[in-house]
This record gives sequence, structure tokens and C-alpha cells, in this order.
Amino acid sequence: MLGACAAKAPPALPTALKYAEFMYPAVPPELRSPADAESVDRGWRFLQHDDLANADREFAAALKRSPALYPARAGRGYVAVARKDYGAAVADFDATLKAAPRYVPALVGRGQSLLALKRETDALAAFEAALAADPSLTDLARRIDVLRFRSLQEVIEAARAAVAAGRADEARAAYVRALAASPESAFLHRELGLLERRQGNLAGALEHFRRATELDPSDAVSFVQTGEVLEQQQDLPGADAAYRAAAGIEPTPDLTRRIAALGERMRELKLPPEVLALPTSNQITRGDLAALLGIRLEAILRQAPAREVVMTDTRGHWAAAWISMVVRAGAMDEFENHTFQPRAPVRRVDLARAVSRVATLLANTRPVLRARIADRPDIADMDRGHLNYRDAAIAVASGVMPLVDGNRFQLSQAVTGAEATQTVERLRALVVQP
Repeated sequence: MLGACAAKAPPALPTALKYAEFMYPAVPPELRSPADAESVDRGWRFLQHDDLANADREFAAALKRSPALYPARAGRGYVAVARKDYGAAVADFDATLKAAPRYVPALVGRGQSLLALKRETDALAAFEAALAADPSLTDLARRIDVLRFRSLQEVIEAARAAVAAGRADEARAAYVRALAASPESAFLHRELGLLERRQGNLAGALEHFRRATELDPSDAVSFVQTGEVLEQQQDLPGADAAYRAAAGIEPTPDLTRRIAALGERMRELKLPPEVLALPTSNQITRGDLAALLGIRLEAILRQAPAREVVMTDTRGHWAAAWISMVVRAGAMDEFENHTFQPRAPVRRVDLARAVSRVATLLANTRPVLRARIADRPDIADMDRGHLNYRDAAIAVASGVMPLVDGNRFQLSQAVTGAEATQTVERLRALVVQP
């Protein structure tokens, strides 16, 4: 009966194929015999006329006569696809590929069946294998691109959802899968870098941020992230370079501030050990104070009219350059015998005098500050006729030096490194005030 059905003559191929997306299961030369080739062709023509019963009988008859005729097995697979029996179709295509792993019609049909089953990752693999076997399939190449993009989007969405839910390992695995599909994607490296950084893996984060900027030199976000990681790792020159690269792409006030702060930190690292030890000193000297003023207030001191000075005891002192700067600017004075006495201890009266000089200099261009330092506060241990009252009053009114112990100034009290550092920082803050 099977043979009788197969003997029925199929119509010619229609002008408009019913299943144009199916790939003709051509019989390779090593299997070719007139009867086998004719059977496959007959089955294909029935299929394209949507006569699925006769198409299936033709392919089945060919397989019964020649069990090794795997193109007929692929034909049956396409009949199953037409019937929307995608599980049976996959089974037929798999059987075909077991006999001929690179048989393109079966690879394409398997991909179509898996796609219908919503197994997009497996379908993509089948289509990619078909394209590798036959690079001329340009329509298939476009379909692969669409699938890759869709698959990538799904993986990325899954990774982001895992991040939001705090499932870091799941998110990392998803990003790794996405990168395997799209290794040249800068934003994927950036997102994985952000995840690694949140998990404390600075080395891994840095690797991904750097790769992101290699792939996309306009990725300002990854440059900033690189800078932050390097700053955490105390690679200040590297962080500075990363921030400057980001600012060159997208300048912001925040980046300007970061670059300035890093520059200051790098300068501080080059300072003499005597300066680095000052914050913990129990008693600072005149040389220490000159260094603090010169380092922190260099820009404003260099704007002051320069005085001609002669000092005979600063040569060879570690702070000699800063001593010269602050004395020439008038922030501190040399003594009448042309000495500076850099090792002499600093008292609060000495600190107040320096503060008064710098605050007055700043007030020349800052009306609000000028009004503030005109105030004459009551000081419990000093009347207004005291020789040092004016300096103390300006230091207090400016907010730079607070009174202590019941509104007392305590002129002769020794100044510690911490007090001097805090005082100079408050003095420095006046520079940015109106």
C-alpha cells in the first residue's frame, strides 16, 4: 500500500512555495541514485503543495527502501515542522545529523524547530553550525544576528534583575555568558566591572573597566570607575590619568574637584617627612608653621607684594623655601637681627599674628570677610588696648581661631601640630569665601 501511495504523481512545484523558509534536502553524490533522488524530490513537491500526508509517505517509502538516505529523514522532519509537531521534527533532524553532522538542511530545520519551541540558545547554535558549513547563506546570517541580539538582551536583563535582587553569583554568570556572545561589548565589561567592584573584587573590576575603555575610548563612566579603583589602591598617578581622560570626554565640576584633590595628595606625598609628621607633633616650631602656610596657602601668598628680606639662619633648614615665601609675603616676620629662628616654638599669639596677616590680605578682595574681621570681640584674658589684641581679634572674628576656657585666648599657650593644621585649614577655607 505504501508503494502504491508513493506511485502517485506529485504536482510540479508551485510558483509560490508554501514553505519557502524550508531548505531543500538535497541528496549528496555519494548517496545519489535515480530512485532515491526522485523519491526525495517527490516528497518535497507534495510538501510545498501542503499535501503533508503524501509528502510523509514519499519520505517514509524512500527510507524503507534505503535506510541510509538521511535527506529523506530530513524531509520527514520538515513535514513534522509543517504539522507544528516540533518535538518530532527535532527527533528527525537529530537522527539526520547523527548520520551527517554537517548536513545543512537538517541544521537549518533543527534551528527552526527549536526556535518554535522557544529554545533560542539551542536554535542559535544550530543556525551558527549551518552558516559555518555554508557561509553563502546570507539570509541565515541576518537571522543569526537578530537572535544573538535578542539572546544577549535577555541575558543582560536577567543579569540586571539578579543584581537588583542581590544575587551576585547569578548576575556574574549571566554577564559572563553575555560576554561570551559579545566579547567586544564595552558596556558589558563596564556592567561586570561595576558588579565586581560592589563585591570587593577591585582587581577584576579594574580589568573590566580598562577593557571597556579600550573598546570604547569615549566611555567616560568607565574612566571614572577606573580612577576610583586606582585611588582605592593608592595608585594616585594612575587615578589622576583616568580622571583626566574622563574630563577630556565629559568635563564636570566633580571631576575638576577630584583632579585638584588628587594633585594635592600627590604633592603631599612628595613633602619632607617633617611635614608629614606635623599633625601629631606636641609642639610646632616657627619653621613648621612657615611650611604649613607655604604649602596650604601658596597661591594666595604669591599674590602678596614681595618684601626684600635677609635671613641668616635658614640656609640648610628643611623648610627654607617656605620660610622665604611666607616672610616675603608678610605672613610671618624675621627678627631685627636678621634671623628667623626656625626652631623656636610657636605660641598661640604667634599663630594669631600669622592668621591676622593672611586674613587681612584676603579681605582686600572679599567685602564680606572685610566686614567680619572688623568686629572686635570680647576676650577675657586680653583688653582692647593689649599689644596683640588686634591680631587675636581678627583670628577670632574670622572664625579661624576659637577662644578657649571661658572666652580666653591664652596667648602664651604652645601650639600643637593638630591645632596648627586645623587652623591653617580654616584659614585656607576663607580663600573660597566671597
